[in-house]
Amino acid sequence: MALVSNPKAHLAALSLLDRSLSAMTDEELATAISALPDDHREAIDRIAEVGDGDLVPAVRSAISHGRINGVMEQFATVLGDPCLAQCIELLGDKADLPSHDEMQAVLPALIETHGLGVTRVMLASAVVGEAPASATLVEMLKRDEIIALPKQEIRPVVPARAAVVLTPEQEAERDQLKAARKERKAREQAEAKLRREQAAQARRKG
Repeated sequence: MALVSNPKAHLAALSLLDRSLSAMTDEELATAISALPDDHREAIDRIAEVGDGDLVPAVRSAISHGRINGVMEQFATVLGDPCLAQCIELLGDKADLPSHDEMQAVLPALIETHGLGVTRVMLASAVVGEAPASATLVEMLKRDEIIALPKQEIRPVVPARAAVVLTPEQEAERDQLKAARKERKAREQAEAKLRREQAAQARRKG
C-alpha cells in the first residue's frame, strides 16, 4: 500500500524530506555535493540554478522556493542517488520491501560512506517517491535511534502543489531521473543476484 497516495500524506512526506534537508549543516551539504559524481553535480547546478555565487546559499534558496513545485524533490533525488544505489546493492533481493531489521543492518555502511545527512535525505526521498517500504522508512526517520530526525520547528509545506506547474524542461528532467533510477535498480539487483549465484556455485564446487 502506497503511503503517500493522498494529498495529506504526500504533504507529510514532503515535510519529512524538508526536515532531512534542513537538518544538514551547510558544511555537510557542501561536502555531500562535492562528493557526487560529475554528472550529478552538474544536475545540482542546473536544478539550483547555481551561477557565480556560493553553492550552498543557491541550493538552500532553491530548496526553500521549491518545496511545492518539485525542485526540492529533484534535488533530493540527485543528492541521495549514490546512497540509494549502495542501499539497493546491500539489500539485494530485499531491496523492494526491506524490513526494519534489514534496513538497520545496512544503515552503518550507508552512513559511513555517505554521511548521516545524505542517508536521511535518501530515505525521505524514497518516502516521497512512494516506495513500498515507506511505512518502515517513516518509522525509522521518526523514531530509530540511529537515523531519527532531530525534533525541531520546521516551516510548513503549503498545500498548493496542484496550483504549481512544472516547466516542460523540469518535467523531462524529473522523468529522466525516475527512469534512470528504475533502470539502475533493476541492473544492480540483477548483478547482485548473479554474484550470489556465482558465490553459491563456487561453494558447491569447493
